[in-house]
Amino acid sequence: MKRNGLVFGVMVVGVALLLWAGWHNLRERRLTMQRAQENHVVLTPAKPADGGQVDSPSPEAEATQMRGKTAPSFTLVTLDGKKVSLSDFKGKPVLVNFWATWCGPCKVEMPWFEEFNKQYSAQGLVILGLADDVDAGKDAIAKVAKKTGVTYPILLTDGKVQKAYGGPEGMDYLPMSFYVDRNGVVIEETAGLGSKDEIEAHIKKTIASGAVPAAGGQ
Repeated sequence: MKRNGLVFGVMVVGVALLLWAGWHNLRERRLTMQRAQENHVVLTPAKPADGGQVDSPSPEAEATQMRGKTAPSFTLVTLDGKKVSLSDFKGKPVLVNFWATWCGPCKVEMPWFEEFNKQYSAQGLVILGLADDVDAGKDAIAKVAKKTGVTYPILLTDGKVQKAYGGPEGMDYLPMSFYVDRNGVVIEETAGLGSKDEIEAHIKKTIASGAVPAAGGQ
C-alpha cells in the first residue's frame, strides 16, 4: 500500500508539473504575441458610425504623403497657455508627434520621446506633442502627459493642423510623427507605433539633415 501510495503521489506531482508547464508556455506565447502586436499596431481615431465604409489610405501610404515637403506652419497653445509656433524653432530639428489620450501605442512611445528629448537636446532637437483629442479636456490631456513623464511641450490642436498634416479628413492613424529637418522639410513620416530603435534612427537622420559643417572642419 505504501508503495502504491508513493507511486500515486509521484504521478500526481508529474501531472501537476505538466499542467503548470503547459500553462506557462501558453502564457509566454500570449505575451510574445502581445509584444509583437504592440510594435506594429496602428489605430484609427474613433469616428461616429454612419453605417457606411470609408476608404482610408493604408499606414504605408499615410506615412509618405508629407515626406520631402515643407512642414506646414502652425501656432498652438500649450497646456499652460503659452503660444508656440513651429517657426520658433527655425534652424533646429523638430519632431512633431500627433497623439491622443485614448491611444495606447501613443503612450508607449511618449516615454521614449522624453528619453530622446534629454539625450539629443544638446544637438538642438525639439519635440512637440500635439494632442489630437476632440472630446478630451485640457485636464485629461495634462493627466496623461504627467503620467507618461513627458516634459517636452504638449500643444492643444485646433482641428486645422490635423488637416494640414493629415489631409482633408485629418489624421487616419495615430500615433503619427513628422521629422522636420533644420530647413523645415519633412524628411521622415511614420504612421503607427514603430520600435524605439527606429524612432532613434529617424531622430539621428533629422539632426544630421541640414546641419552646417563646423568652421575650419576638414
